[in-house]
Amino acid sequence: MAPQSRRPTLAELSAGQIDAADIQVLAQLAQLYETLDPVPDNLIERIKFGITLDSLHAEIAELQRSTDLAGVRAEAAEAQTVTFTSASLTTMVTMTPLSTDRVRVDGWITPGADVAVELRLVSDSLHTIADADGRFVFEDVPRGLAQFVLRSPGSTLLPVITPSIDL
Repeated sequence: MAPQSRRPTLAELSAGQIDAADIQVLAQLAQLYETLDPVPDNLIERIKFGITLDSLHAEIAELQRSTDLAGVRAEAAEAQTVTFTSASLTTMVTMTPLSTDRVRVDGWITPGADVAVELRLVSDSLHTIADADGRFVFEDVPRGLAQFVLRSPGSTLLPVITPSIDL
């Protein structure tokens, strides 16, 4: 009668070298995840867009309300409004479609006189200054991922950065 071979313990298996069987199992596991839960096409761009040096030294605003689902682009020809709040500023932004790929952005900041407004897009940044009432406008903006950076004039306060939204 042949002696039964002993099964290795988990500790012995984990201390061993990766072999061809391990590589095959890992490849099958990777394929399973790719099929059931693939990485979104634009995830890397969104991560790069959201993580900047400015973001590490800024006050982060919170999305408070929206007339549409956050992060979902509506194709309807009606304006969408979102509100962001932070400890130092409140910002309301309305996006009005101009065409299928362009929008007008109107915003109001409280308190907002002379606040520098940067509209960060994936491939560009637009700049303006809010008027005495805190109002600002970007007349013709391409649709896509965007984020606002607000800087109070002559202030030592950190800039305020909003979460990314789809225009």
